[in-house]
Amino acid sequence: MISQTWWYVTRATGITARVLLALSVVWGLLLSTSVLKSWSAPKWLLDLHRFMGGLALLFTGLHLAALVADSYVHFGPADLLVPLASPYKTWPVAGGVLALYTLVAVEVTSLAMARLPRRWWKRIHLTSFACYWLATVHTITAGTDASSPWLWWTTTLVSAAIVFLTLYRALADADAMRPARRRRPASDRGASRVSGAAADPRT
Repeated sequence: MISQTWWYVTRATGITARVLLALSVVWGLLLSTSVLKSWSAPKWLLDLHRFMGGLALLFTGLHLAALVADSYVHFGPADLLVPLASPYKTWPVAGGVLALYTLVAVEVTSLAMARLPRRWWKRIHLTSFACYWLATVHTITAGTDASSPWLWWTTTLVSAAIVFLTLYRALADADAMRPARRRRPASDRGASRVSGAAADPRT
């Protein structure tokens, strides 16, 4: 019974961590676009984004602790912290380890955002996309519920939303970087010609 309890805890904490990670990524994308700018106070929205990311890291830690406590598969510290060290589903588990390190990097740099150069913080924060995809691959290849229809459907829908919002943001950023071709009104161009003619010493 104890063994089954830890097995259920492992499943529950892993799925919860991934759901929170997905919500944090989606919320961050909504914040970075114009979708939520007029809905509520930006600071409240940003705090919610950070809160979900922090909870995702917390449940990831609980997931690791439950894996160590579970006696079905014996995981040691090296198996959970060193990529490719686990003999059990080596590559799927390695994806989870890399997702863990990426999530830690994003959360730590978010807490220290005020002390970091904006450019470096942004680059590290963008790795949250890699974190989501690594966690997704880890879930569907190493998780016990990988074959469950509800997991596949929710993963497909959330992943599609993230892809759509990412493309939307990329196109918006590309459009904002294009130099605006501002055409002066005809009256301004006429006034410029008149003033130029007045200033010409040949006239």
